[in-house]
Amino acid sequence: MTVTADNTDLTPYGGVVGDAEWAAEVRRLAEQRGATLLAHNYQLPEIQDVADHVGDSLALSRIAAAAPEDEIIFCGVHFMAETAKILSPDKRVLIPDARAGCSLADSITADELREWRADFPDAVVVSYVNTTAEVKALTDICCTSSNAVDVVASIDPDKTVLFLPDQFLGAHVKRVTGRENMQIWAGECHVHAGINGEELTEQARTHPDAELFVHPECGCATSALYLAGEGSFPADRVHILSTGGMIDAAKAATSNQVLVATEVGMLHQLRKAAPGIDFQAVNDRASCPYMKMITPAALLRCLQEGKDEVTLDRDMADAGRRSVQRMIEIGNPGSGE
Repeated sequence: MTVTADNTDLTPYGGVVGDAEWAAEVRRLAEQRGATLLAHNYQLPEIQDVADHVGDSLALSRIAAAAPEDEIIFCGVHFMAETAKILSPDKRVLIPDARAGCSLADSITADELREWRADFPDAVVVSYVNTTAEVKALTDICCTSSNAVDVVASIDPDKTVLFLPDQFLGAHVKRVTGRENMQIWAGECHVHAGINGEELTEQARTHPDAELFVHPECGCATSALYLAGEGSFPADRVHILSTGGMIDAAKAATSNQVLVATEVGMLHQLRKAAPGIDFQAVNDRASCPYMKMITPAALLRCLQEGKDEVTLDRDMADAGRRSVQRMIEIGNPGSGE
């Protein structure tokens, strides 16, 4: 039996052995199928390394739409593959394991949004891109973690804003904009929520010369700003960033060490972007089990068998696309998450 680093048996899927042989077979099959391979920043390192493009979900979906290939293999969680399908309705979008869900996207359903909206009939609904296609279809404007502040600031100040689904990103936006008429859904990513303020404070205390990269979905984002605000950690070394923003900040970092508060898969791309810096996870247990369902064996099987395909109702996809396009029209779509 041949196994990968994640203990996945590859033998039943073509008898490919070893990392190099597996990667070569993946690339051969992708070329044979005329497919583009996309991998999210939180994927396993070997998945990231074999992909055509690596990044956040929205950036990858926009790449998918512009790619000349008619087939997209999206190595990420299900809502991300849906977003790619929304922006590429005439392309075939596959996800190596359709069971790869998302606790944040699952924290609000379309029915729950309908009920919430009924309580605020004149409100503007702003949805983070980390939502299902059904929720996007009921949304007025989508946002990313890097442009959520700009999106909310663009809305008539007299209009109530319903922000969903991430409570930590919502709190960050409300704090920055100072907007009082903003209702925030109490959803969260269980991985990011688990990176708490006590851990961040202790890591900052024991690494006084480091920089802090903190994703706004994290439960510790408020603590990071508090550390900077009270002067216990230099404010110019505390950065609240999307995943795409972390890559840019890594290239510009002046410290020799960076503490990173997000899903641990992000460390692989950061280390490639700035190999001279010591990147360390604030919480090295912050690993998304859904992201890691896209194993080497699952990707190989997807390429061999042509499944699992993501399909969407055309009207729903059209409605979801309008909410994403409204965001893009505002400008600075930045990173997907």
